[in-house]
Amino acid sequence: MSDQQPETPDRDNTVDAFDQIVAEESDRDPDLAVIEAGSRTLRAQAGAPQGDPVPSRPEDPEVAKALLEVEQELATRWGETKLEPSVSRISALMDVLGEPQRAYPSIHLTGTNGKTSTARMIEALLNAFELRTGRYTSPHVQSVTERISLDGAPISAERFIETYHDVKPYVEMVDAAEEYRLSFFEVLTGMAYAAFADAPVDVAVVEVGMGGSWDATNVIDGTVAVVTPISLDHTDRLGTTPGEIAQEKGGIIKQDATVILAQQPVDAAQVLLKKAVEVDATVAREGMEFGVVSREVAVGGQMLTLRGVGGEYDGIFLPLYGAHMAHNAAVALAAVEAFFGIGGEHARELDGDTVRKAFASVTSPGRMEVVRRSPTVVLDAAHNPAGARVTAEAVTEAFGFSRLIGVVAASEGKDVRGVLEAFEPIFAEVVVTENTSHRAMGADELAAVAVEVFGADRVQVEPRLDDALEAAVTLAEEEAEYGGAGVLVTGSVITVGEARLLFKRG
Repeated sequence: MSDQQPETPDRDNTVDAFDQIVAEESDRDPDLAVIEAGSRTLRAQAGAPQGDPVPSRPEDPEVAKALLEVEQELATRWGETKLEPSVSRISALMDVLGEPQRAYPSIHLTGTNGKTSTARMIEALLNAFELRTGRYTSPHVQSVTERISLDGAPISAERFIETYHDVKPYVEMVDAAEEYRLSFFEVLTGMAYAAFADAPVDVAVVEVGMGGSWDATNVIDGTVAVVTPISLDHTDRLGTTPGEIAQEKGGIIKQDATVILAQQPVDAAQVLLKKAVEVDATVAREGMEFGVVSREVAVGGQMLTLRGVGGEYDGIFLPLYGAHMAHNAAVALAAVEAFFGIGGEHARELDGDTVRKAFASVTSPGRMEVVRRSPTVVLDAAHNPAGARVTAEAVTEAFGFSRLIGVVAASEGKDVRGVLEAFEPIFAEVVVTENTSHRAMGADELAAVAVEVFGADRVQVEPRLDDALEAAVTLAEEEAEYGGAGVLVTGSVITVGEARLLFKRG
C-alpha cells in the first residue's frame, strides 16, 4: 500500500451539507445539482496530456499480422451474445492456470450503466495512491487490447499476443474436457487474470460482462463489490424487472465483502440489500453513506464536492460531462475508500490533493467524448433507454446546442424505440445508419421505428456510417451562422468506436 496514508478528517463542517443529499439525490434531478454555469477548470492538476487512451493498430506489420491472427482465432468461439450460464468452464481454466485470480485483491463491478467509466475512475484513484492496477472492462471501443489494462493503459499488442499464446494450451485442455468450448469472453477473462498475476498487480478492477452470478469474471472474490445503477437491458437473459436483474447481478457480492451501491430502483435495492445481509457484507449506499454534495458545470467538465464514507472532498475537477458522471465519481471514491478500509470504525479519509489529481486525469473514451469542433461532434455509447436519458440530460446541460443532429446505429435485440424516444426531445433531426457488426440492426429497420418516433420529415437514412456522419455534419453546418449546432453519435459502443476511428483519421 502507498506511503500516502489517509488522514483524519475535519468533520465539523461536513455534516450539514451532506444531510441534504438523501432528499436531493433521490431522483437524480440535474437541476437540483447544477448551481450555475461556471468557467473554471483544474485540468492543470492532471499534468501533461496523456494522448489518446485508445490504442490504434500496431505499426509493425508483423505485430499487426500476429494480432489479427489472434483476433481471428478468438472469433471462432462463441461471441459475447451467446451464453451458457455457468462458471464451470472458466473455473476449470483457472484451475489449470494455477488460480491466477487469487494472486491479488479485486474490486468487482456490475450494474447496467456506468460500469466502465466508474472502473476507470477507480483505477485512476488507485494509481494516484501508487498502487499497481489491472483493469478488465468490456466491450472495447476500437481495439480488443483495450479490455486488459495495466497501470491505466491498455496492454501492448505484443503483450496481448504473448498472453494469448501463454494460455492457449490450457484453453485447449479445457475445451477438450468440457461440453462446450470456452467462449470469446471466457478466454479474454482468463487472459486478463493471467496477465494481472504475471505483472504482478496490487489490485484488479474487474467489470462483469453480463449479469453477475454466472458471468465469467465471477471466479474472483472481490473485497469490494460495486453495483452501478440497474435498469432494463438484456431482459431476455437477466429478467424483466430491475428486481429480477438485481438478483443476478447481486451474485458478485461475496462473504464479508464491502458493497458500494449506487442509487437503485426500490425493488433492485431490496434484492441487493437482502443479498448483503445473507453473506454478512457491509453496505454503503449512495445518498445515505456517500454521495454528490454539490456540482457545477465547468469548462471541459464539472466541479464537484463529493461526500465519501470517510469525509468530504471539495474542489474536484472531473473532465467528463453530465450528472451521471458525477454520481459515478461518488461511487468510485467510496469504492476506493472501502478498499483502503475507510468507513465504519475508521475515522479517516484519503489525501484530498491526491484525490483531486486523480479525478482531473480521468478519461472515458466514447462516453460524452468530443471528437470535433465547429460543428461540435460528441460520441456517447448509450445503448438502452436509461443510458439514453442520462446522455440527453448531459448533452443539454453541458453544451446547450441550439440545434442538435443525432446519428444512431444500434444492435439487434435492443430497445431502440426506448432509446429514440429518450433522444426525441433534443434531436432536431436524426440520421439513422448501421455499424459493421454482424449484430447491427439494419438501417431501414431502425428507420421504420425512428419515423414512428420522430416523424418522416425529421429522419434521414444513410446505410453507411461514414455517409451518415457526413450528412449529420452538413445538417449541423447549415445552422453554423447562428452558432451552437452540434452532432451526437450514439446507439452502441460499436457505433461510437467506428465513428471515433473515422474522425481520428479524418
